[in-house]
Amino acid sequence: MSEQQAISVNFGKPMPIFPLASLAMLPQQVVPLHIFEPRYRQMVEHVLDGAGQIALGVFDGSRWEQEYHGNPPLRPYVCIGQLVQHEKLPDGRYNILLHGICRARINELLMPDEQHEYRRAVLEPVGVQNDEDELLPVRDRLESALSAGPLKQMAAADPVLEYIRNEEVPTSAVLELISFTMLSDAEIRYRLLAEADASKRARLVERELSDISSLIERAADQHPERWPKGCSWN
Repeated sequence: MSEQQAISVNFGKPMPIFPLASLAMLPQQVVPLHIFEPRYRQMVEHVLDGAGQIALGVFDGSRWEQEYHGNPPLRPYVCIGQLVQHEKLPDGRYNILLHGICRARINELLMPDEQHEYRRAVLEPVGVQNDEDELLPVRDRLESALSAGPLKQMAAADPVLEYIRNEEVPTSAVLELISFTMLSDAEIRYRLLAEADASKRARLVERELSDISSLIERAADQHPERWPKGCSWN
């Protein structure tokens, strides 16, 4: 069973693609977007008349900087989002909220046509069923890492701990939460999006948190509280 459990996704029908320069959304994440281009305004209108789902993609390489108004290449993995809130402005622009629901991979990319000014894609689900018991040791280690030591200094540590200690929240969902609240590197986040196996995502998350912990320790060793005003550690 893949990750699209709570909300149904019709993978037999092409889905609108909204591409961005870097990964903006992971499953469970809620993302605000401002839609102003005519082609994507049309996309939102079509989505509102349909299932309310948009796949957020990522441009592949830097060609998009020169070809943005065309159809520059996309990376293969996307996050499907459910439109949960929208506001249409007087000039036709939209403010929308998307809730990430599952991972997917582009099987076929469809170019704009007479009915669609934007690209669509035929997608396949990405996700494998992981035994929650298999992930419990990870959950215990994450609780230990965030409740004491350098990582406790992070602003997101205490809110994440509340979810970790809530037994009704699956460990796979906790991993998603950590991925978009505590990990900022765009390439790491894309690797987490592309990885179907929660156990492998867990190893990547733990490794990244360990690196952040080491970085915080090194920063503390520099005693920044003693530095002259205006100096910073980097």
